[in-house]
Amino acid sequence: MKILHQDKRQGRIKIRIDNLDDLWHLKNLIELGDIVSAVTYRREEDQQDTLRSNRGEKKRMRLDIEVEKVEFHEFTDRLRVLGVIVEGPQDHGSYHTLNLTDGDRMTIIKDVWKKHHLDRLKEAIEQSDRPLITFVALEEGEGTIAVMRQYGIKEMANVSISTGGKMYEGEKMTREDFFNIMVKKLKTIMEPGSPLVILGPGFTKEDFFEYLHRYNPELVEHAQVIPAGTGGTTGIHEVLKSGKEGGILEGHRVSYECEKVEDLLVEIKKGGKYSYGEENVARAVDMGAVETLLILDEKVRDKKGERLMKKTEQLGGKVIIVSKSHEGGEKLEALGGFGALLRYRVE
Repeated sequence: MKILHQDKRQGRIKIRIDNLDDLWHLKNLIELGDIVSAVTYRREEDQQDTLRSNRGEKKRMRLDIEVEKVEFHEFTDRLRVLGVIVEGPQDHGSYHTLNLTDGDRMTIIKDVWKKHHLDRLKEAIEQSDRPLITFVALEEGEGTIAVMRQYGIKEMANVSISTGGKMYEGEKMTREDFFNIMVKKLKTIMEPGSPLVILGPGFTKEDFFEYLHRYNPELVEHAQVIPAGTGGTTGIHEVLKSGKEGGILEGHRVSYECEKVEDLLVEIKKGGKYSYGEENVARAVDMGAVETLLILDEKVRDKKGERLMKKTEQLGGKVIIVSKSHEGGEKLEALGGFGALLRYRVE
């Protein structure tokens, strides 16, 4: 994401969308009542023959809409912003949906840009320069390739010897065939020289690393092999929350969020310095007991969530917004969407 223009007096920020993660950030940034301006296509109605309901061709135009709904469509790489047209060449007061994707430019107008809005913009810009981390989770004869986005883990491919069947007539897939297919898929997903994490139980992960090192050394230039109790996305989440990753994954947003949620769960288990649930966390915030506030991204939009974030920071605490799109977020949601690591125990 890149900020192209900013007018603080009018509350206008113009940005360029650079990747899928930017769309996720925007989904959490754009709120009900904001004005979003972008170039779009809208059909021009034929006003001369309303009985036949002739429909004109879609024309390119810039529209400003007052936002009523925002949807992030991960699998189509689209952000859909629905609202009422308030500025443009036609159809004022009618509904329109802006479909935004990579490369698009848009302007967001808010009455007030709050601290967490600006923090999210800053994070999106900083994270855009970081290379994507690719995971290969392996068990004997089973492989999963996934990519870590800023909002969670996106599964990209699965390979299995058992479902692969015969390679040729009368010849079943061998372990080397399996590795070869994994490499071919990996090449279509990751850029040579970008970070790679190979994980899983047993020795399959080490064998695959050696196979890559022998035949495709450019793929393991920045690779790390990590043990896990299982393969698949379950194994990936295990590594993220265990704190064993270090190295390549250190400081990555998803890894950091998962780690902090796990810290909260450890405190809960041992009866330590913790609080969870909206009412309990609010009480702890008002007492000045909160050292770190964990809040689910969807809770940031309501006034109660905003109040807790603002007061926590005023009293010297730290606020971490946790994405609902990964396992750590799911666990925080089960706790009511609010959690806190405390300076001292609160009854």
